[in-house]
Amino acid sequence: MNKQEFLQEIKGQLIVSCQALPGEPLHGAEFMSKMAIAAKMGGAAAIRANSIADIKAIKQATQLPMIGLIKQNYPNCPVYITPTLKEVQALIHAGVDVIALDATKQQRPNHVTLKEIIEYIRKHSHCLIMGDISTCEEGIYASECGVDLISTTLSSYTEYTKDRSIPDFPLLESLVGVVEIPIIAEGNIKTPGEAVKALELGAHAVVVGSAITRPQLITKDFADALKVSNKSLDKK
Repeated sequence: MNKQEFLQEIKGQLIVSCQALPGEPLHGAEFMSKMAIAAKMGGAAAIRANSIADIKAIKQATQLPMIGLIKQNYPNCPVYITPTLKEVQALIHAGVDVIALDATKQQRPNHVTLKEIIEYIRKHSHCLIMGDISTCEEGIYASECGVDLISTTLSSYTEYTKDRSIPDFPLLESLVGVVEIPIIAEGNIKTPGEAVKALELGAHAVVVGSAITRPQLITKDFADALKVSNKSLDKK
């Protein structure tokens, strides 16, 4: 699938992020592939997934366009979304349509730059590149470095954006106004109404993850709301 075909496929659509980290109840390729099948049945246009095992299982189960990443922590490094060429090479070999990576200005392991990673991907694959950012400045930087799409994934997750309101609609609106490449709304979108608002603000597509694929967090939202309600009722 070439760039224009992929962009047309996802335009105005929902992308579901099927991810579960070690220690979570649904961690494992078997569970994530089932979750991706459910997402496809519900109308997802593409899947975003973490780890080679999950990516391969989801590709086989759904045949949907695949945005792949590898979360890998390195000592004394804040960058963990596809941080080095090692992860990039694995994603290329796995046959993803899009490689998602940290496109902030934070220092990567081995002092490899974002531009060097992008140049490597261009030279060794036909994969598109999604740059995950947390500020408008980073979005402009990622665009200048040559990514194909920008995602607001990291807003509120970097040290310097932890105080941001979520979902970060102001960031989305700012990026749409200054960057010409497609902007993907991602990060803490919990309701259909918020997804619609993201499109209205100019997002090319919307990624939803935890609100669909992490039942323990969905359950917690309901349970916490009932606890607050019970406290209010007890005071009456």
